[in-house]
Amino acid sequence: MRAICFPFLLALAATASGETTLVLPLSGTGADGEKPVYWDFKLDTGRGSGEWKKIAVPSQWEQQGFGAYYYGTQGRGKPDDDPVIPKETGTYKRSFDVPATWKGRAIHIVFEAAMTDTTVLVNGKSAGPTHQGGFYRFDYDITSLIKPGRNELEVRVAKESANKSVNHAERRGDYWTFGGIYRPVWLEARPQTHISWTAIDARADGSFFARAVLNHTPPAGTSLVVRLFDAAGKPLEPLIASAPVNGEDVRVSAKFEKPATWNAEAPHLHSARFSLISAGRPLHTLDQRFGFRTIEVRSNDGVYLNGTKIVLKGINRHSFRPATGRTLTRAENYSDARLIKEANMNAVRMSHYPPDRSFLEAADELGLYVLDELAGWQGFYDQPTGARLIGQIVRRDVNHPSILFWDNGNEGGWNRENDGEFHRWDPQRRAVLHPWALHSGINTDHYERYDSTVRLSAGPEIFMPTEFLHGLYDGGIGAGFRDYWNVMGRSPTVAGGFFWVFADEGIERT
Repeated sequence: MRAICFPFLLALAATASGETTLVLPLSGTGADGEKPVYWDFKLDTGRGSGEWKKIAVPSQWEQQGFGAYYYGTQGRGKPDDDPVIPKETGTYKRSFDVPATWKGRAIHIVFEAAMTDTTVLVNGKSAGPTHQGGFYRFDYDITSLIKPGRNELEVRVAKESANKSVNHAERRGDYWTFGGIYRPVWLEARPQTHISWTAIDARADGSFFARAVLNHTPPAGTSLVVRLFDAAGKPLEPLIASAPVNGEDVRVSAKFEKPATWNAEAPHLHSARFSLISAGRPLHTLDQRFGFRTIEVRSNDGVYLNGTKIVLKGINRHSFRPATGRTLTRAENYSDARLIKEANMNAVRMSHYPPDRSFLEAADELGLYVLDELAGWQGFYDQPTGARLIGQIVRRDVNHPSILFWDNGNEGGWNRENDGEFHRWDPQRRAVLHPWALHSGINTDHYERYDSTVRLSAGPEIFMPTEFLHGLYDGGIGAGFRDYWNVMGRSPTVAGGFFWVFADEGIERT
């Protein structure tokens, strides 16, 4: 995972040295004041269909005048072929030029997310298997498909998945379901031998562990060197940590004295520079932001960060704007994070799917505790699909210090057999929650009455409702909150709670 901010992608692509990853946006990036980037588009059925038009990418196609509006619960309990469920497929096309300086590099096309089944063709040839899952980053190695100069890209996106479990996990929920390429798309030119992703476990006591996975085994004698820097760019002592590379999976560890730690009140951030060195020459270098902090769930006690007991004063948040659906700008994500902080909250649950990367960056910088969530609104993925998507969410998000827990689905949409997949990719081994259930020693039951809240607050298990005091059904958001919080606040085993919900999700129809 690369800590690259989209506003700086063009500068990076223009100035980066030969051993870094070069980036070329193919869509809008969510930067402030950015002009829309249009692709050719044709929908196969419904509103606006049947002819080639222009569409902004990223966007939800409903908000661009195409297709049918559909609220997920309309399809609950209905067969997948019911006519109430839209079966639209959109085809996107655009051309792009590959810079001559990219010759000899591994070229990948990266999609931050698309709803839902996404098939990619480059110069008329398949880039790989159709991606299924509408909330996750995915990429294809298209090196063998690229030709010098002008190239043609075609992307076919089906609103409904051919995988029934994806539909039941993602598209039958109590929220708007859309279609389209709704998060950014870009090209990456990586060195032929490169670091595919990194995972860091940095503890409050200064212990540092990192895992780097390479695309293939490099030449003999190659080493991985890691340098750490504070937020001001000052290097930490010791100056380097290194390990020999004997395969594709490299581990490195070190100890640093009294680093500034990360928490919601003092969100100190650091960066790690990973360099793959062979014969004294850097093969690949990338920077990754992280924070030193230690998370503990102490049985029948509470949640601790850096040895201090914390209470999560949280809210559930959808990624949403009335005019654009789930396509948000960087400024909008930061605005939401600031509003949560200004409301004297310190935590946010990503209901019910992983958010934009920029929201997690805001949480890291401003200081918010995050529950990052695998989609599964009362329905769950089949085992292979769930395992694949857990890998995608964790590999993207693992290094964000704001993330304290992984949520495995919601309210019965738990992928129980895949709990271990989170720890496969996460060296921090964050606790995995099943929202609405007792799991990992934390009872997250939803919408308890006042009397049952009194009972559950008395323990013995940790109590942390991941939804309570519903803004629609419980007399308005926060109604009776003082009485609830007085009870919860007196209990040593209450770890906090999460209101429903941050904002209304009314849609502005086009």
